[in-house]
Amino acid sequence: MSTTNFFNFSFLPKYLSLFVQGIEYTLLLSVVSVCLAVLPALFLALMRLSKLRVVRAISGIYIAIFRSTPLLVQLALVYFGLFNYIRVPTVRIFGFINLAMFIPGVVALALNSAAYVAEIFRAGILAVDSGQNEAARSLGLTAGDSMSMVVLPQAIKNVLPALANEIITMVKESSICSTLGMVELMWAAKTVAATTYITIGPYVMVALAYFCINYPASKLIEAVERRMRRGDKR
Repeated sequence: MSTTNFFNFSFLPKYLSLFVQGIEYTLLLSVVSVCLAVLPALFLALMRLSKLRVVRAISGIYIAIFRSTPLLVQLALVYFGLFNYIRVPTVRIFGFINLAMFIPGVVALALNSAAYVAEIFRAGILAVDSGQNEAARSLGLTAGDSMSMVVLPQAIKNVLPALANEIITMVKESSICSTLGMVELMWAAKTVAATTYITIGPYVMVALAYFCINYPASKLIEAVERRMRRGDKR
């Protein structure tokens, strides 16, 4: 069978375990990155809504930088720049995750994701009716208590679907970490292609793997959104 055939999967019996590891690595990398991005993103969103111009400017500059520069550049700066001074021990967990590569990758993805999640949080906060905040203040709550006890719980409910979509986006963007040699899906495809000289099949396999992860997840998110909308109508 031709090495350029789209349906040449003769490599699978020997290299299936490598693709399975790639899926596990990709999911772990994506979920951990978005989870780490949530708290900084919330602070950035609150800073964007601050009445202090300097605070708004700091948050705005961060978001502008990370949304306006390529993720590949950010990954290189974090890995070769920041982690040139912060030494991470070369320790393997689960047998194939090298912390010296995994942690810089997670940090770079989290810093990038925080810029996008911050805007998601800001939109969610602004979507809460201003009367909610005014009612809370009229009951004697401080501005901080009003935000944490009244506005934020409603905002978080509004942004949950968008946060889930961010994880799906991160699953796809994590493929860029293959440039550092992380054993994720794209790295598995490149390794198999270079070893077997089957140039198309491994990438078709990876495309199918991403589709099987992201498409069902997106449908599940749509179902949750519909359920939440029905609950709001009641």
